[in-house]
Formats: sequence, C-alpha cells, structure tokens
Amino acid sequence: MKKALIITYYWPPAGGSGVQRWLKFVKYFRDFNIEPVVYTVKNPKYPLEDKSLFEDIPTAVEILKQPIWEPNNLFKIFNKNKTESAGFLNPNPSFFGKLAQYIRANYFIPDARKFWIQPSVSYLKKYLKKNKIDVVITTGPPHSTHLIGLNLKKQLPIKWIADFRDPWTEIDYFHQLPLTKRAIKKHYSLEKKVLNTANVVLVVGNTMREKYSTFNKNVITITNGFDGIVQDMAIKLDTKFTITHIGLLNADRNPTMLWEVLAEISTENKEFSTDFELKLIGKVDNLVVEDVSKYKLTKNVEFISYVPHTKVIEFQKKSQVLLLIVNNVPSANQIITGKIFEYLMAKRPILAIAPKHGDLAEIVNTTNSGFVVDFNEKKQLKKTILDLYSKFKQGKLEVNSKNIEQFHRRELTKKVSEIINSISE
Repeated sequence: MKKALIITYYWPPAGGSGVQRWLKFVKYFRDFNIEPVVYTVKNPKYPLEDKSLFEDIPTAVEILKQPIWEPNNLFKIFNKNKTESAGFLNPNPSFFGKLAQYIRANYFIPDARKFWIQPSVSYLKKYLKKNKIDVVITTGPPHSTHLIGLNLKKQLPIKWIADFRDPWTEIDYFHQLPLTKRAIKKHYSLEKKVLNTANVVLVVGNTMREKYSTFNKNVITITNGFDGIVQDMAIKLDTKFTITHIGLLNADRNPTMLWEVLAEISTENKEFSTDFELKLIGKVDNLVVEDVSKYKLTKNVEFISYVPHTKVIEFQKKSQVLLLIVNNVPSANQIITGKIFEYLMAKRPILAIAPKHGDLAEIVNTTNSGFVVDFNEKKQLKKTILDLYSKFKQGKLEVNSKNIEQFHRRELTKKVSEIINSISE
C-alpha cells in the first residue's frame, strides 16, 4: 500500500468549501490502496467551523499537527469586520484599514500563513527521514503550503504533487489587492517555481490546466465533486417557488442584474411575487443586503447563516431552483465553484450566472443540469426565470441530468490514486 502525505491548512473542524476536497480524498483513499497521512495546523483560527465533518475522517488515520502563528489577529485591530477573508475585502476601508491591507498584501507573500513554512519544513524533514512516504501532496490556497512542498522537494528526494484548488495569481481577488510591482513580481516568481518543480500539478478546471501547462507538462484536471448517494426517489419539494443560493456571496458575486429582474417580474406578476422565495444560505456581503432592500425584495428573501453540511444537502434537494453565481472578475471563465457538484447531486434545475463559454458552463451543459446566463444577459435571465416559474406552476419543474457520477468523490479519488501510483513506482 502506497503512503501519501497531505499538507493542508484546512482540516476539520474547518467548515466551508476549502476543507472538502482533500477530506473526501482521504475518506476514500484506502479503497484504492493508498494510506493517507495528514499534516495540518495545531491551533487554527478558522472563520467557519463544521464539527460534523470529523465523521468523514477514516479511523486510525495518522494526523500530524504543528502550531502556526498567524498575523491576522493583529490586523483585526484595524478591521471591524471580525471574519473578513480575502473574498470579503472591505471596499471602503478606513485609513488604518487601507494600511493593514497594504501591509498584508506586500509583506506577507504569498499569504499570511507564511510563518508556517519554515517550522513545517523542519518538522517534516525529520518525519520523512524516519517514515516511508511515497508522495507528498500540498494543496492551496493558502499557497504557502506549496512553498513547504517546494522546500522539501529541494532538500529531499521526494515525489511531489501540487494541488491548486484555486489559481494563484489569477485567483478572483488578486486584482483587488493593493500590490506593489515588486510584490506582484514576487508572486509570479514563486508561482512559477512551484509549477516548474512539482512532479505533477493538479487543477480543478481545464482553463487553468491550459495555462499551467506552459510551466509543467504534467498538469492534470481533477475537478471537485459531490459525496453521497444520488437519489431518484420522490422528494418533498418546497411548496413555494424557491431559488436557493448556498455559499459565500461577496461583493464580486453580488448579482445586481438578478435583483433587477426579480423586481421587474414581481411588479408585473403579483402571483409570482406571492409564490417566489429566495434563500441565501451562508455569509452575505452587506452590499447584497442593501441591494435586496433597494429593489424591495426583502419580504421574498430569507437570509440563513452558516449551517452544517448535512443540513445544506437538505436545502439543496428540496429547492425548486438552485442558484449559482460566479464572481464577475477577470478570471471568471476559469472559476468552478465547488457547489456546482453538490447541486448536481441534488438533481434540481441549476440557474447559473456565469460566462457562457467558461469551465462551469461546460459542466452544466454537458450534464444537462440547468441553464447558464452571462453577466449582462438581462433579457435572457428574465426569460429563463419565467420559463422555470411556468414549469413550477404546471408541476413540471424537473431536470434530466446525465453523466454526473463521474463527479462523485470516490471516482475522483480513484483518478488521484492512479496518479500517485504512476509517479511513485
């Protein structure tokens, strides 16, 4: 049985999407004769926690932990938003807020977890010399984990897989950071070193694969996925025409066009106004809340704070329509939000606001799981929502999706296991 050391910052009790990918690979690795060893942080400060995810960790898996010093606590002195993350950068920071953002962007490269790099390298060098490990895997963000792998690769004869759950310099918020030219150059330099040095680079979408293939000939797409049983049995759906969005809804995802369309339809069709309900589950930016009020949709919108993953699945399966919104940023065409795969499992119609020719649209279209409307297609969005509502009124709102089992976490783990075997022989 091959042994794989996974270096990850996010691990239960971390909640949210960042923890899911490698938690699920670890869950199924033993089915394919891979024994996982996990290295993670001892004293993390996760913005979201979901202790139910502990149930997915297989029994007797070796989990190594080392403490980390994170400067984010210092930045909170300047920032009133206690749980601000990169995806929720304050668009109107105070003077001290701007200063904190500038320092964090230019002096903590690649990210604020950089102080975990050297202690981790020292600890893992000793571990790797005493224990047989066939492959070392790093997963980012935070991309500082890749620098742990880079340093280990330079000092020890290891096989190394660098997994990019999100891109580095093309991540959706990179253009928002107040970076100096020197800092930008440093980011690109480190990214290139990681890509050039890793034995294999894993990415979640084909656009990223094409771009990273310039630096490494072994770039392989392993998408995110869903876990659980796909059920075709009858499920008691919401009695209202519910449109449900699950996950972070930050300023870049704030769908102003959607609010305009829903307001127009509600004004023109009083029955729709009575039937319609929008559920926003997860952290929501204040701009979203303000726009919901501005377009007089408050009575139709239910804001639900973070809920355990098992509860999320329930919301998905009973919703009439599942809403998916991609950040309207320069790298939008390569964004594949992890929720798309769980939406597939729910087998409810997906309404995505995203680039029509992007990676996410390809998945929606090839699985026949819903509809994709581009960022500026207001008329098309209105028509799509009215068509969905009409089918709802007729009791015929359903989706005949296909080929979705390829995205099951177990099938994806099989592919990763094959890659591990191929480079560790």
